[in-house]
Order: sequence, then structure tokens, then C-alpha cells
Amino acid sequence: MNERITGAEALIKSLIAEGIDLVFGYPGGAIIPVYDKLYDYTDQLKHILVRHEQGATHAAQGYARVTGRPGVVIVTSGPAATNVITGLSDALMDSTPLVVITGQVASSFLGSDAFQETDVVGITQPITKWAYQIRRAEDIPWAVARAFYIANTGRPGPVVLDIAKDAQNGLLEWSHQKCTYIRSYIPYPKINDEDLKAAADIINSAKRPMILSGHGVMISGAEKELAAFAEKADIPVAATLLGLSTIPSDHRLYKGMLGMHGNIGPNINTNRSDVIIAIGMRFDDRVTGDTSKYAPQAKIVHIDIDSSEFDKNIKTDATIHGDAREVLEKLLPLINPADHSEWLKTFDECAKVEREKVIEREVFRTEGTMTMGEVAHKVSKATGDKAVLVTDVGQNQMFSSRYFRYTDPKSILTSGGLGTMGFGLPASIGAKMGAPERTVCFFTGDGGLQMTIQELGTIMEYGTDVKIILLNNNFLGNVRQWQELFFNSRFSQTPMVNPDFVAIANAYGIAAENVETREQLDDAIARMLNHKGAYMLNVNIDPTDMIFPMTPAGAAVDDIMLNANEKYQIN
Repeated sequence: MNERITGAEALIKSLIAEGIDLVFGYPGGAIIPVYDKLYDYTDQLKHILVRHEQGATHAAQGYARVTGRPGVVIVTSGPAATNVITGLSDALMDSTPLVVITGQVASSFLGSDAFQETDVVGITQPITKWAYQIRRAEDIPWAVARAFYIANTGRPGPVVLDIAKDAQNGLLEWSHQKCTYIRSYIPYPKINDEDLKAAADIINSAKRPMILSGHGVMISGAEKELAAFAEKADIPVAATLLGLSTIPSDHRLYKGMLGMHGNIGPNINTNRSDVIIAIGMRFDDRVTGDTSKYAPQAKIVHIDIDSSEFDKNIKTDATIHGDAREVLEKLLPLINPADHSEWLKTFDECAKVEREKVIEREVFRTEGTMTMGEVAHKVSKATGDKAVLVTDVGQNQMFSSRYFRYTDPKSILTSGGLGTMGFGLPASIGAKMGAPERTVCFFTGDGGLQMTIQELGTIMEYGTDVKIILLNNNFLGNVRQWQELFFNSRFSQTPMVNPDFVAIANAYGIAAENVETREQLDDAIARMLNHKGAYMLNVNIDPTDMIFPMTPAGAAVDDIMLNANEKYQIN
């Protein structure tokens, strides 16, 4: 007979059996039995006490994104369960594996409007890969194994287990068997040889091909295969926001970021290309602009683990359903060596214009108030371009993503699909805990920081060495930019009266300083990076600073603003 234990202890032992050694959470009444048993396993399962349940989900996302392993969250019922909704939705949009465990009232009270009862499964089903309520102790090991299998296979995503209190207290004979198969769920499809040949034929006939590298390349660990594929066929590579760092910034074939605030070359040449190879990306509207005017001359080859993305936004000419790394391994022998040097030169022409019209102004300004671009550039350079960049959402996100440079894989964490302000601070905590050997630089604005500012308490408690760069312009900067460009400078509810951020950081035991002038910046960055422990720079930023280039919402991808008054002229 196997050991008889409570459901709460079975949950802890099942997590450990799945290889989990770190969880993020916040205790409460309906999950107390689990926390009571956790007390006996602290040498095997470290618990990080966040200051808000939303912070737990974002911290778990940060951990998952740098490690490739599922992030785990444990919270109670009712408001705790509803507080994780934003993180679940964010994780689903950005394909991040999470297992979120919520407490629930005893099964006999379900449907009675008991204290802190919420229909967790009903609420979370639309924003998870799987949501399941456990009412019997003996179902816990099975459900945990299934949850991890679903969360971390195929296109990763979040899973919720809602555990009734009587299931936590009930007894069972414990054993744990990992899940490796679920009927009707095929996370890794067999790659079709005919699809490979059809795609190869299109690629081999291309004169102006371009690779679009998305988050799926990072998730599958296909960075080396991507580089080998691009090098053999001499194809330029552009990255989505979440695909940044899938190829080093200094690689000769890397031509920049796609999208609304991406680099000019990739966006202009999207509409000049004759073949586009999209790998692990979903043709998001921020990348495509007006889909009716997107890549009109190009045949589209789409590689993705999720077949529902095929033809959803952009009509394809060939699709390959499979994991990015496996597909590229199989496709590489079918691709002919090529020379696209003339095509590659057209990106250089665009880059020259961008440097003269945008980058010189943003990164190398010598007069006036500091810009976000120059701060991001200098921090990246000071880290040897080796740091993990974590961003919040807004102008700080776009500037830092553009002007950071990437040497190693898994070097950017940002909220792409949902665009969650407040994501960055807890995500940076999870990132540092997942990759303690790496420098983690968190860029944020004054608006986003204050949405989850309580997580400075988590940094204080655990001594998490996160470098915080607050780009402070006393505005909700991204909305302000749109108001100036498209709403006649009517700055409705975007100016902000801010607190003394340095005093707040100091109150949490975090070293911090104000950076008022450009002349102070280099020394301040050096002090931050040399300091052992968390450090905040509160950097005074020009409130009129705007992020360019910019493709306005709903415009064609090659309809690019260089500044508020000038557009890129297509030759």
C-alpha cells in the first residue's frame, strides 16, 4: 500500500516530482492547508511571497521566459483568483507556460455564494489552455501531471487548477506518474514532407526573400537552426518584438525589428519582398499594419506549432505545421545556397536614412533633456550587450527594445500581445530568480511602475538584484504621443504628478538616485551596475520625446513616419 497523505501534501509532492523548486504566491483561507504542508518542504520547494497576486503571475512569467520551464503560482480563492486573470491572459497571448493553483471553497459549498467563492473555471477557461476544478484528493496527482504536460508542450500557455478545500484536506494513497499523452491532444505534429518540399521550392526560387523570426523560435530553442538556415540561403532576418534576441544584433543578416515602431528596412522591404518566411509568429496587427496592403508581391511561407494561426490574418502560399527547431532542421538540407547581396544592400540604404533622421536624434543628442533612446543605448553598452532586458509597456518598452542590443538568446522579456502595464517589475524579479547569473535590467515608465510598485517589497525581502531604470517623463508617454499626433495635442488625463521615487525605493531598502542631466548618466549607470543588490535610477526624460519611426495604426506597413512632420520617401 502506498503512503496515505492529504491532498495538500500530495500537491506539494507532485510539484516536486515535476521538477519544480520555486513557486510564487500569496496565502489565504481557502489555500491554508497547502501552505501548512509547504512549511514541511521548504528545503525542496522555495516559495516567493509577492505583494499582490497579479505580481505572482508576472513573476512566474519572467521565470518561465528565461528558463523555458513552467512558472508556478499558488493563491487562494475569490479575489486572489480574480487577481491572476491579467497574468493568465498575458501568458496566453505570449505563449508562456504557467501552472496557476487556486484555492476554492469546500465542494459542499460550491454554488452557495460562500465567502470568497468565485467560479474560477468559468472565468479562466477563455484565457487558458486548460482549467480544471479538483473536488477529490485522489485526483490531485493526476491533475498536476496533466497540467504540466499541457502548459509546457506544443504552443505553451497557462493552466489553472482550482482545488476545493475538502480535496486539500482529504486523504489519498499518493503516487505520481508524469503525463506524456492525452488523447486528441497532439502537441508536436508529424511534419509533412510534401509541405517541406513545397516551402523549399518557393524559397529556392526567391530573389528578395526575408525571414520573420518570432517568439516561437525562442520557445523552441531554434536560434542556431535559424542562423544556419539564414546563412545558407543568404536571407535577411527581421524579428518581431518577442522574437528579439533569436539572432544576435551584430549578425550580418539581422536587419532589425518589425512593427509599428520597428526599423525602416524590414518594414519597407516587407512590401518589396517576393518571399516571406514567417517562423513562430502570428502576423499580429502591429506587425502587418493594413493587411490588405501587406506584402503584395510576396509568397508567404508560414512555419508554426499552432495550425490555427495559418491564414488567420495573412493568406499563405505554403505552411509547415511543426516545432520551429524540428522544421528548420528538416528544411535546411532542401535549401539551396544563394547570394542575395544586392537585395541585402537595400536594407543598408534604409538603415542610413533611419540613422540620420531618427537614431542620431534619439541616441546621440548632445543638448536638451535626455531621451529614452540614449539611456537604453548606454545601459546596454555598459553591460557588454549581455543583459536580460525586461520592459514595462509604453514608450519605455519601444525605446529600450529598439536600442538594447542582444548577444545571447532569451534576452528580452516584455508583454507583447496584451501590453500589460505593470508587467515589468514582477517579471524582472522572476527573471533574476530564474537566471541569477545574468544581469537583469528593467526599463519602466512612471505610469507602469506605479501599477505594481508594491513588488519592491518582494525585492526587499529576497534581496533580488534587479537594476531598475525608471524613464520618468511625468506623463503616460505613449498615450501622450498619440494625443499629440492624432488628437490635436489635447493631453487628456496623461500628465502625472509623481511621488519621490528615490525616497520610495530607499524605504524598501533599495539603493537609488536621481539622474537629472546627461552629464550624470554614465557615472550613474556604472554605480548601478557595480552595486551588489537592487538599484534604481530615476532618470529625468524629455516629456515631449516621441518614439519613431512609427507606422500609424491602420496604415500600410511601409507608410512610415520619421518624425511628427516627415514621412519616409519610398524610392
